[in-house]
Amino acid sequence: MPHDDEYSLFLQEVADVRPLRSDRITPQGGDSAPTEAQLARRQAASAGPLPQDMLSMEAIPLLDPHEIAGFKRDGVQEGVYKKLRLGKYELQASLDLHQKSLNEARTALAQFIADCELRDIRCLLILHGKGERSTPRAMLKSHVSAWLPQLPAVMAMHSAERRHGGSGALYVLLRKSERKKAENRERHQKRLP
Repeated sequence: MPHDDEYSLFLQEVADVRPLRSDRITPQGGDSAPTEAQLARRQAASAGPLPQDMLSMEAIPLLDPHEIAGFKRDGVQEGVYKKLRLGKYELQASLDLHQKSLNEARTALAQFIADCELRDIRCLLILHGKGERSTPRAMLKSHVSAWLPQLPAVMAMHSAERRHGGSGALYVLLRKSERKKAENRERHQKRLP
């Protein structure tokens, strides 16, 4: 019976685990200042609506399962968008939304984009599937393609190359963080005479 095998495996894995002597935790080093990431999370938490609440669940035009989706904000250079379309940027993170309900996908997508933005991750792959067998067809694909432009962090998106999922996936380019912009400015100023 597979259940017994799983339980036996679990017992093997935790065999050398010992109980804590005390469940009281004493902070190390007194009052430590919050980290930059903690401050960013606090600010995001107090900033108002959650990211997924920004994503509309209203009826949207449904895409064909094989339709190519794309979006580019004003200010994104054509060369940057072309490089994204052709899958020439290194994919730094991916999110698989297969088998998720619309609500689950909406929450997962918003959280994933927010997490990537906090960690200065700029180029993503979102796998949503083509939706050929869903009813109605391409429901998740259509919503994800409509939600991404609603998120201010998203600068551009485009259906992926076949090797990354084709019309069942999207390349997404996020805006550069203020810290990365400052680093770029500093690096470029050092080159000047």
